[in-house]
Amino acid sequence: MIPRTLSLAVRFSLREMRGGLSGFFIFLACIALGVAAIGGVNSVARAISAGIADQGQTLLGGDLRFQLTQREATAAERAYLDSLGTVSQSANMRSMARLEDGSDQALVEAKAVDAAYPLYGALETEPTLSHGELFGEKNGVFGAAAPDLLFERLGLKLGDRVQLGSASFELRAKLVGEPDAISDGFGFAPRLLISTRGLAASGLIQPGSLVQHIYRLRLPPAASDARVKEVEAQANQAFPEAGWSVRTRANAAPALSSNIERFSQFLTLVGLTALVVGGVGVANAVRAYLDSKRGVIATFKSLGASGRFVFTVYLVQILMIAGLGIVAGLVLAALMPFAASAALGSVIPVPAAGGFYPGALLLAVLFGVLTTLAFALLPLGRARDVPATALFREASLQGKGLPRPVYLAATLGLALVLAACAVLFATDRHIAAIFVGAALASFLVLRGVALLVEWLARNSPRPRFVALRLAVGNIHRPGALTPSVVLSLGLGLTLLVTLALIDGNLRRQIGANLPQQAPNFFFVDIQANEVDAFAALIAKEAPAGTLAKVPMLRGRIMALNGIDVAKLPVPAEGGWVLKGDRGLTYDERQPANATLTEGAWWSPGYSGEPLVSFSAEEAGQLGLKVGDTITVNVLGRNVTARIANLRQVEWETLGINFVMVFSPNTFAGAPHAWIATLADKSASVADDARLLNAVTRAFPAVTTVRVKDALDVVNRLVGELGTAIRAAAGVALIASVLVLAGALAAGNRARIHDAVVLKTLGATRRTLVAAFALEYALIGLATALFSLVAGGVAAWFVVARVMKLPAHFSPEVALTTVVVSLVLTVGLGLTGTWRILGQKAAPVLREL
Repeated sequence: MIPRTLSLAVRFSLREMRGGLSGFFIFLACIALGVAAIGGVNSVARAISAGIADQGQTLLGGDLRFQLTQREATAAERAYLDSLGTVSQSANMRSMARLEDGSDQALVEAKAVDAAYPLYGALETEPTLSHGELFGEKNGVFGAAAPDLLFERLGLKLGDRVQLGSASFELRAKLVGEPDAISDGFGFAPRLLISTRGLAASGLIQPGSLVQHIYRLRLPPAASDARVKEVEAQANQAFPEAGWSVRTRANAAPALSSNIERFSQFLTLVGLTALVVGGVGVANAVRAYLDSKRGVIATFKSLGASGRFVFTVYLVQILMIAGLGIVAGLVLAALMPFAASAALGSVIPVPAAGGFYPGALLLAVLFGVLTTLAFALLPLGRARDVPATALFREASLQGKGLPRPVYLAATLGLALVLAACAVLFATDRHIAAIFVGAALASFLVLRGVALLVEWLARNSPRPRFVALRLAVGNIHRPGALTPSVVLSLGLGLTLLVTLALIDGNLRRQIGANLPQQAPNFFFVDIQANEVDAFAALIAKEAPAGTLAKVPMLRGRIMALNGIDVAKLPVPAEGGWVLKGDRGLTYDERQPANATLTEGAWWSPGYSGEPLVSFSAEEAGQLGLKVGDTITVNVLGRNVTARIANLRQVEWETLGINFVMVFSPNTFAGAPHAWIATLADKSASVADDARLLNAVTRAFPAVTTVRVKDALDVVNRLVGELGTAIRAAAGVALIASVLVLAGALAAGNRARIHDAVVLKTLGATRRTLVAAFALEYALIGLATALFSLVAGGVAAWFVVARVMKLPAHFSPEVALTTVVVSLVLTVGLGLTGTWRILGQKAAPVLREL
């Protein structure tokens, strides 16, 4: 019986759909937009991940990459690596490249490579030269390659020379591309590519110099991934105190992969927001469609059709139409990886291979179907339960009461499944759960806002102006547009306000606040025997400045309380402390900027077991407390220290701060360099330039970083990221606009009746236009005010509580939000209303 009923329902559905899809274009657009966003974003992310996986050897520069900080591999370690395959050694460090006449200088990311480089891929230069031609020594001058940026910054051309340390380098080619650049991470300065012999001649590598020695290993051909993992495990087992960071071709760019996952999740949640907002459009479209079919439904029921049959007929239609929207979205999603492979080529140095990714598309289909059903069931259930006599007698399906409990339960169940899928398929389920909770709270709050607006309109004083009186009445009347407009527009505007305020606060902090708090310069790699001479030079060149200097080593945390960190679950917050090398220092007395939150500082001349002061916030995130132990590897030696105290660290000042400060006896005899900062708020740009030149001339091995230049780079990156995020969030706003248009269109039937009756009673077109415009403006203004409050609170929470930065409200954001809200609501409302006002009265009056 059920298959026969379903077959009959499908036949009736197909017959009714012969009239076209009029009234469902917004329905289709909402579903297609959300499906395309979710499917496309996940497809692009998988395309980039596939590109990283397919070219892991080239991007890493080998099958395995071993990195040591502040020391080269020992003879035994190097012999072991050589026994496994072909090894290419390189060294990375920041330093100052200066013109031969000393008139100008620039910070560079120096990379020294040997003759075996690169093991995979090809080094691209203009002109193309062999290793010897490019880097070889000619008349005491080594060769080098650099990108256009360095040529432009120092006003150089091919054949010119620069000084690096105590050696002179001739720029023989322009650097176009390094196959393994992505594995070296992000750099704040242009690359200067030289040879390992050239770096040795420069004299830059001194005891304690901040240099990364990298050994890339190429295994014999056809080495499997299992063999690569086996080599990694054997190397760590053979040299447990090497302290090297090992990376394999399967994990060529972990930072990039992690960022892509996070950004992909954010965009997926934005797409899901668009889809959920579009669900409101689905509900409006279904309600309007069923309202237009009230005569057909009445006929069905008069001829004996059951409510279940009517429900099935229109459910099949809705699913068919949703299927068309889903297919359209899938087509767009499938094309996105191919578009991304061209668009992202200049942004991400990883090929985003175009391809078909069924998993990403099926996920989008799942979300599309669940959203459609979750928002369509209630209006379908209401249509089922309306008797035929009421359909012939009333003008619409708007009735009192709720649909049957089964439809309410089904809708709730689908909403829960949708939320569960959003969390289950997310890379960070904690963030996804917060999003789901925020979305649910937004729906409830926006519903409350709509009720509040209606209550205020209902209880407001009676205006004397006729158009305003009509507008206020329309806001709170039965079947008013207020709930739909507030919900559809409120979500999109709130998201935009939140992102705009976060972006504005970050720009304010980086562009205005940080430069006021931060020092003028950071100085790195000051040799211990040169500290006093360096301080004397600074005192001479910047007598009003304040110089702070501390010893620094680099170390990697190997164990917490004796447990290898590789076996510990890395928390989302604080996990950065366990990844890679960290700066370390020691101090006999408690630093002036150290505020202890627990424990006590060691006494002067302390000589007992090694002790460490740990940052309180990071300790809490890692589950550490006073008395616990940490093991760090410094210069190939594991050192275990006990946490003596926890202290508050203000990272936002950009001063000299460390996660770990050790007792002096911990590193007795270990070679190390010093770092320093100079703060001089009275210094001009010319003063900074003069000081930089003086330091570079006197101490060519010291790396000088002007903080303002670094902040400018960060500010530019934040701006680019903010633009991308706002563009992505625009998808949700587009969905809001579509839903808003659908809500206004769904209310056109009631508007036609109102306009005809009012015109019959003597109202002019001008009065009606003014009334409708005021109604839309009041609703839009109320929605904008809510968006400002909700977006402001959300942005404050992210900036103040998550980022730990000062939060400020931007008036320009408020003004923009109000203007956008009014333009959208009034503009769209009057566009649809203008046609209504020209409706002939007689046909409408006959149907009343």
